[in-house]
This record gives sequence, structure tokens and C-alpha cells, in this order.
Amino acid sequence: MGVSGKQADIGLIGLAVMGENLVLNMESKGFTVAVYNRTVSKVDDFINGRGAGKNIIGTHSLEELASVLKKPRKVMLMVKAGQAVDETIEHLLPVLEPGDLIIDGGNSNYQDTMRRTAYVESKGLLYVGSGVSGGEEGALTGPSLMPGGSPAAWPQIKPIFQSIAAKVEGGVPCCDWVGENGAGHFVKMVHNGIEYGDMQLISETYWLMKHYVGLSHEEMADVFDEWNRSELDSYLIEITRDILRYKDSDGSPLVEKILDAAGQKGTGKWTGMTALDFGVPLTLIVEAVFARSLSSQKEERVRASKLFTGPSLPQQPLTGEARKGFISDLKQALYASKIVSYAQGYLLMREAAKAYGWNLNYGGIALMWRGGCIIRSAFLGKIKDAFDKNPELENLLQDPFFSSVLEAAQTSWRRVASTALQYGLPAPALTSALTYFDGYRSANLPANLLQAQRDYFGAHTYERTDRPRGEYFHTNWTGRGGSTSASTYTV
Repeated sequence: MGVSGKQADIGLIGLAVMGENLVLNMESKGFTVAVYNRTVSKVDDFINGRGAGKNIIGTHSLEELASVLKKPRKVMLMVKAGQAVDETIEHLLPVLEPGDLIIDGGNSNYQDTMRRTAYVESKGLLYVGSGVSGGEEGALTGPSLMPGGSPAAWPQIKPIFQSIAAKVEGGVPCCDWVGENGAGHFVKMVHNGIEYGDMQLISETYWLMKHYVGLSHEEMADVFDEWNRSELDSYLIEITRDILRYKDSDGSPLVEKILDAAGQKGTGKWTGMTALDFGVPLTLIVEAVFARSLSSQKEERVRASKLFTGPSLPQQPLTGEARKGFISDLKQALYASKIVSYAQGYLLMREAAKAYGWNLNYGGIALMWRGGCIIRSAFLGKIKDAFDKNPELENLLQDPFFSSVLEAAQTSWRRVASTALQYGLPAPALTSALTYFDGYRSANLPANLLQAQRDYFGAHTYERTDRPRGEYFHTNWTGRGGSTSASTYTV
């Protein structure tokens, strides 16, 4: 049961996959960890199993947990998001005292974290809501950590958090203070939204390689391997290569035996809902969420496939220059779309920072995502550079590096999008990234007609190009309307 009489540096509640691995990570960095789990048998199983012989103290009640912690006590929760977090906080408060810290390392909704920070602070304690990314492996070997909440908590948790976090060039930890109350969980939510986008983009690319180019699984794996040694170097590209190479027991590619009905846990959905609330065009990420929703309607899609005949696909695989050229186009389209996804995610963070008064360090966030997390990729270094050069950058697409990439990728990107549409291969994320880019680079959009329609049927008024902004006009379009107009509002 650990070393008798020894006090722990930090306590952790919730010995599921992530919790267990984080404990082992902390212990390996020289910290003594006390653990508790609601199903108490899990504590003993862990202490006698993976935690045997290590500086880990098993406890069988919250009182016991509190009694073995150094003051000010630090207790990290790795429990299911939602009600379980609120219940655990309520059970903890009586056994803790003012100045102690409660840290939520689950995927909580940032608004819940804002509420909990205010509540726990009102009791005289400090609260941290931290995004933890990197999955099982990351938790054990070095995750990306995104803490926010009570600023006074940061100096107390910084030594632990930065020592267990992933490290990038020069030993820089993928962990820094994000901002007040819900900022850490907000940034983690956006990270997960971008993750949805990245995964969908890669899946669409695989689909085009398979059905249009006609590559074998081994050939596709070779392409992803090559891309992983280029500007597309990233964790998700790397694991895609490994997945495509993985054989089932009969020697055939396992990926083709996996049912095409995707699951989701909610963070992508929250990212989309927040974007709608703030009026930020997060088109790619929302399409990625909806693509999962459509995939889960498997039985209905099977029935629909018998109703409709789409375009015929090429009967022969592409060869020679045509093959080489289209694979190069796919690379450019994937890279450009990925840039759009991150640009949209950053726009959402900027709007939230304005709304909630958070002082977000955008370059620092890119660095936090540079290692340890699911979306880690080489090009995040370029995002950090962009914000280092211009902290007030209004959109990532305006940075000279990224604008030159998009400019160069345009022709390839359009070829890929038009090929997908021509052959009926669904590519909602790749195409929505392109349509966002085309909308963004247009000085004029057809919203003038839209405003005329709104004014026609609802007297919602419009502004004029030949008058200053902020002056509103209404036209009696039918001759039967009055001069009364509806109040103007923006969403």
C-alpha cells in the first residue's frame, strides 16, 4: 500500500484508462501519487498490478485520500464528464480546506468549468479545468495539457504538469497556462473539433485514393508514409499509414472489415454549437461532425444505395503521370484544407476570448499542440511563428506563409474537389474547406440579394454600398407595405 507515513504530492480520482496512465506517468517523474476510485476494488487491483512496488498510495475513502496529501492539497479528477464531476466536487469539499486545489482532467464542457470555477472559489478553494490530449499512450508517456481556471493554481501545479507533459524541440513542454475559468477546456474542445476535421479529411483522401486512383492498401500506406516525411508530418498521418498496413488474421487489410459507422463523444458537436452561438463559420469541422452522423445511419444508407445510381468510377487504376499527378493534387488539397480547419478553430478561440475576457496565448496554444496530442503535427510550428510575428493576426489565412501555401495549392485543390463531385465520391470536408476559402477571398458575396429578400418579407432593413456603414434602409417592395421596419440585429 505504498510507503507507510509517506505523503503524496498529488491525488487522483478515477482509475480508468487515462487515470491509470497519468498516475504511472507522474510516478515515473518522481512524484508520489495517492489514488482513489469509487469502485474501491479497482484501487487494490491497480496497487497490486501495474502500480506494484511504485510510489503510489492506494486509498479507500476520500477522507483517507485527503489525509495523505501534502498541503495545499492537489486532487485531480479523471471521471466521466457531466454529473459525475459535480458529485465528486460535492463529496470532496467537506474533506478539503481553503487553499486546496481541485483539478478536472476530463473532457468537460467549458461552460460547466466556468460555473465550477466560480463555485469552488466561493468555498475558498482553487479550481483547474485542464484539457488532456494524447489518448492512452500520451497519458503514459507525455500528453498535451491545457490547464485553465483559477490563476493562483498554476504555480502550484506547474512543476507536475510540465514534467509529465510531452516535450518538443529543446525540451519545451507541451503545457502552459491557457487562461481563466473555462479557457483550458475551451481550447481542448477546439482541439477535438480540429481533430474531427483532420480525421475526416484524411478519410476522404483515402477514399479518393482507393476508388478513383485505384491504389492497393500497401500503396496507400506508402503514400502516407512519404507524406509523413513532408510538410504533412503528423500523428494522424502516421497512424493512418500503420492502419492501412495492418492485416487481419486471414491476411486481408483489417480496415476493410471495420463497419463504417462512426461514433462520437460530443466535443466536436460542442465545437459546432459554440461556433453557431458566436457566428463563426466553422464549416469544415461541422461538416466532419455531420459526416459521422451520416455514417452512423448505416442501414438507411444501404437501402438508399439500392435506389440511386451514381456516376461510374474508372474501371482501371490510374497509371503513370496521371496517377502521380493526382496523388500530388491530393497532398496539396489535404494540406490546404487542413490549414483552413486550423484557421477556423483559431477564429473560434479569438471570439470566445473576446466574449469571456480571456487572455489567450495563440502561439503558445500551437506549441501545446505541437507534441503529445492527437493533432500534433509539424506545421503547428508555423502557426506559432505566425502569431509570434503578428499577435493580432485576424485570420491564419492572412499570414504570408499560409497564404502562399493556399495560393500554390489552389489548382490541385480544385481538381480534387471537382473529381470527387464528378465521380460521386463524398468529400464534404475537402469541398467545404474550398468553398470557405472562396467565400473568404471574395470582396463581394451574394448576401446583397439575401438582405433584399429579408427586407422584402420581413422589413429587416439593409445597408447601402453608397452610404456609410451603420445606416439602415427599408424599401416598400410591393407598394402595399408601410414604412415601419423591424429592428436590426446581428447573430
